[in-house]
Amino acid sequence: MTLKKLLLVTAMVLTGSLSAAQAATSEINVAYVKSPFNLQNIVMKQNQLLEKEFQKDGIKINWVSINSGAQQAQAMAAGSLDVSAVMNTASLLMANGAGNKIYIATGVARPTQVFAVVGKPGKQMKIEDLKGKKVAGPKGTALHQILVAALNSKGMNIKDVEFLQMDPAKAQAALLGGHVDAALLAAGLVIKANASGAKTIVTADGYVNPLLVMAASEKFVKENKPLLERIVKVHRQTTKWIGDNYEQAIAMGAKEEGVSLDDAKKLAQWSHYFDVITDNDMNSLKLDQTFLIENGMMQNKVNTDQLVLPMARQ
Repeated sequence: MTLKKLLLVTAMVLTGSLSAAQAATSEINVAYVKSPFNLQNIVMKQNQLLEKEFQKDGIKINWVSINSGAQQAQAMAAGSLDVSAVMNTASLLMANGAGNKIYIATGVARPTQVFAVVGKPGKQMKIEDLKGKKVAGPKGTALHQILVAALNSKGMNIKDVEFLQMDPAKAQAALLGGHVDAALLAAGLVIKANASGAKTIVTADGYVNPLLVMAASEKFVKENKPLLERIVKVHRQTTKWIGDNYEQAIAMGAKEEGVSLDDAKKLAQWSHYFDVITDNDMNSLKLDQTFLIENGMMQNKVNTDQLVLPMARQ
């Protein structure tokens, strides 16, 4: 066989393998994460943009509501979740440190004031007032990281509080019901808690640089990279659409989160939406990993640069 024919046959085999792999994909399981105020995800789902993108391929999009990054990572490890439209990088790093490989496909938001430690109604509390107190919130998340960073700033650590694992909605209910002294809340839950008399103790600002990204399991990246690239394309088109149709997008987000238009605009301003991962974001991943390991929140060190797919940087 000539070299030309050999190359041709090889190309045909590779193309056939790729087509077969994609043809075998009949559905994609995507995490729907509306909180803290993920407009891109809200718009994508409500306007059925992914469904329209893959309709011609006969691929079904299954939206799975999983708000916690830690739970998303567990679902990916179990094979029941392919892509998370929004995952915080603290959860992503911790998962990778535990051997559960998850990759960053594109950026979503750099929220700062959206995440907060909120104290019970009554006297304004300081972070040092939480010593020995009950604090409820989701473990292994950006919110958990913010609490630890704030405690560290006052010479304390997570062992100085009675930390209760709880999802944000239940944590808010426990806070307003007087069952805990503080709660780790985000977005609309912060606004609603404040409206009920609860007072914000600290936000992420000055403690952590939260980074929200679109993430995918190692299996999906290896087997369906072209499909992931199309999902990223739709996500970035959605980000642009939001900029061009801001009022309409805000109205959609307000309705989904159950907040006023004014509060929705505030949450959007706090979110700092973006798409392409920058050098600063790459450095933040390194700093976050150092923090997580030093505070016993991450098991093993990983090469953070390798967690960012080339498509996320383009």
